[in-house]
Amino acid sequence: MTTVTSDEQKPHLEESIAPAAGHPVHKWLLVLVVFVAGAASLGVEMAASRLLAPYFGSSQFVWAALIGLILLYLTSGYYLGGRLADRFPRPTVFYLITTIAAFTIGLIPFISRPILLWSLNAFATYSASVFIGSLAAVILLFAIPVILLGCVSPFAIRLLLQQVGRSGRLAGQLYAISTAGSIVGTFLPVLWLIPNYGTRFTFLVTAITLLLVSILGLVASSFRSGHGSWRPGEGKRAARLNKKSLLSLLLLIPLGLEFLALRGPIKPASGTDGGGILIAERESDYNYIQVVRVGSEMQLILNEGQAVHSVYDPTTILTGGPWDYFMIAPYFNKPPFTPAMVHRVAIIGLGAGTIPREMSAVYGPIPIDGVEIDPTIVELGRRYFAMNEPNLHVIVQDGRYFLRTTTQKYDLIGIDAYQQPYVPFQLATEEFFSEVRAHLTPTGVAVINAGRTRHDFRLVETLAQTMHAVFPNVYIIDTARFTNSIIIGTNAATSLSDFARNTALLTNPLLVSVAQASLAFGNVREEQGRHVFFTDDRSPIEQLIDQMILDAIRSGDE
Repeated sequence: MTTVTSDEQKPHLEESIAPAAGHPVHKWLLVLVVFVAGAASLGVEMAASRLLAPYFGSSQFVWAALIGLILLYLTSGYYLGGRLADRFPRPTVFYLITTIAAFTIGLIPFISRPILLWSLNAFATYSASVFIGSLAAVILLFAIPVILLGCVSPFAIRLLLQQVGRSGRLAGQLYAISTAGSIVGTFLPVLWLIPNYGTRFTFLVTAITLLLVSILGLVASSFRSGHGSWRPGEGKRAARLNKKSLLSLLLLIPLGLEFLALRGPIKPASGTDGGGILIAERESDYNYIQVVRVGSEMQLILNEGQAVHSVYDPTTILTGGPWDYFMIAPYFNKPPFTPAMVHRVAIIGLGAGTIPREMSAVYGPIPIDGVEIDPTIVELGRRYFAMNEPNLHVIVQDGRYFLRTTTQKYDLIGIDAYQQPYVPFQLATEEFFSEVRAHLTPTGVAVINAGRTRHDFRLVETLAQTMHAVFPNVYIIDTARFTNSIIIGTNAATSLSDFARNTALLTNPLLVSVAQASLAFGNVREEQGRHVFFTDDRSPIEQLIDQMILDAIRSGDE
C-alpha cells in the first residue's frame, strides 16, 4: 500500500532546530568569519615554515613535523568546536573563540624568538634539533591558535543549522567557504606578504584581519533580531556583550604595538668565530639570508646557519674553503693540461660569487655562467661581495632547468647548491649527473661541494659512487677549512697520477697553493665504488643525513 506524506507531516521528518543566527546579517558575518579563519589556518602554516627555517631549516622532515602537528591541532579543534557548539550555541561564544585565536596568532612573532632560540640551544647545533627542536617549537607556538581555528567550522554549522534534513548541504557549503579561504591563505602569504613584508608582518596582518571581523561579529551579537527587525539588547546581557566587544577592541592595542616593535634581527649572526657582526638580513622567496662580517671577511649564511655559503675578503683571493678547489679540478685530466685549456665555466649554486671571483683571478675573463635560483642572494652578492665580474653572466633560474634548456658545453660545471647539512635530492641523482656530463666538453669536469663530519663520509661516498655510475673516473679531496669534501668527475678516462703530474707543471701561485695543499693535506683519492644510491624516483638522501646527525650526537662528532 502506497502512503503519501502530507505537508503537515514533513516537519516531523525534518527535525527543526532553532538557528542561533537567524538574521541575514548574522549569517553573512558568520560566513565571513569562516572564510577568514580558513585563510588564517593556512596562512599561519605557511608563515610558520618561514619562521622555523632560520633555526631548523626547511627539510622534508621539518615540513612533515609542521604539517602533521597542524593537522593534529585542527583535528582537536574540530572535536572541541562541535562539543562547545552543542553546549554554548551562541554567536558571542563563537566570536570570542575567533578573537582569542586572533590574539594568540598575533603573539607568535613576539614570543617566537626566545622560544625558538631555546629550542635551538636545547638540542645542540648540528644535531637532532632539526627534527625534535622543530616539534617543540611548533607545539609551543601554534597549538592554541590552530586548535581554536579548528573550532570555527563545526561551531558555525551549529549556529546556522535550521533543519537536520539540510545539515549536509549547510556543512558542505561552510567547508567549501573555509577551504576557499585556505586557498587564499596559501597563496597570499607566499606570493605577496612574506616576500614583500616579512614573516612577522604576515602573522600580524593575519591576526588583525581575524580580530577585526571577530569584533564586528561581537558588536552585531549585542543586538538581537526579532520579527525581522533589529533592536538593541537590554539589561545585563547587553551590557556584558558590549563589554566583551570593548575588550576585544582593546586587543588591537598590543597588536598595533607589535607593528611598531618589528625591528631588530630575526636571529643573531650565525657566522664563524662566535657569529660575527650582522650586516644585512633578508627573507626571500627561497631562503632566510644573513650577510655577516667576521674580521675582514664577509660571509653569506642561509636558513639555519649550518654552513657558510660564500665568502669575500677584499685582501685575498683564496679562502681556504671548498671554493678554492673548484679551480684545480680540470687538472685531473690527462697531462699535459694547462690553464689555457679552460675556456668556459658554469656554476650551479652561484651564491654570492666566491667561485667566479677565484676563477676569474686564475683564468682571466673567461665566460662564466652563474646559475642562482634566489634573486635576493644575487642582489646581496653584488652589494656586499663584489660580485661584479664583467665576464660573469648571472642566470636567475633553477639549476636543473638551466641544464635542460641550455645548449652550451663547459670545461667545468661546478655544483655548489647544497644547503648544508641537507641536499636538494634533485641535484644528487644519477639522472642529474647524466645531464651534467652531457654539457661537458671532452676534457670537461664536474665538481661538487659536499658536507660531512670529521669522521663520517657516508654522504660524500654515496654521492661519489652515484657519480661514478655516470663518469668514468671520480676523485675526492678533503678541504682544509670547514668539514667539506670536493668530488670531481672527469668526462674523459683519467687516473689519479694525472693530477700530480699536471699540478707539478703549474706556475700560477694561486693554483700552486691549492694544488700543494690538496696533495699534502687533502687525502686525494679515487672513488672505486660504482653504485647508484640516488635516482629521481628514489633518493633517500635526507634519511642518510639524519642518520649522520644522530650518529654525530652519540659520538660527539662535528
